[in-house]
Amino acid sequence: MQTKEITLAFYGRSFPRSDWRQDLDEDALDAFLGDLQTELAPLRVVVRVLREPGTVLDIRGYGDLLNTVRLRSPRDGIGNLCLGHIIGTSPNRNIFEDIRRGVNRVAFAPETVMPEDGNRKVCHNCGCGC
Repeated sequence: MQTKEITLAFYGRSFPRSDWRQDLDEDALDAFLGDLQTELAPLRVVVRVLREPGTVLDIRGYGDLLNTVRLRSPRDGIGNLCLGHIIGTSPNRNIFEDIRRGVNRVAFAPETVMPEDGNRKVCHNCGCGC
């Protein structure tokens, strides 16, 4: 079985609204990511973490926070999708839970991730190979 590499990229965050803010505890995030890497390593999934503070997104709500977390898995055709695109709606608005869901989805079921608009394909699972 070949090793799969998934990159998690974290963009910079700006909170322009005075009535909504959800800061990430960077120490807790690092501990969580270390645990996630340890958990997935025996399954031959390598999770790399990048901080990209030069790319800053305005956060006006939880959906925007999900947009600051990007997943990349070129082997699966996932170039730089935001976490919200990967997981859809967040049931509990828990960023750590959502990151775990997104990474696991890319690791074990990348075919369930909707392609970016420009790369959509029609597939009816009929066996034609499209």
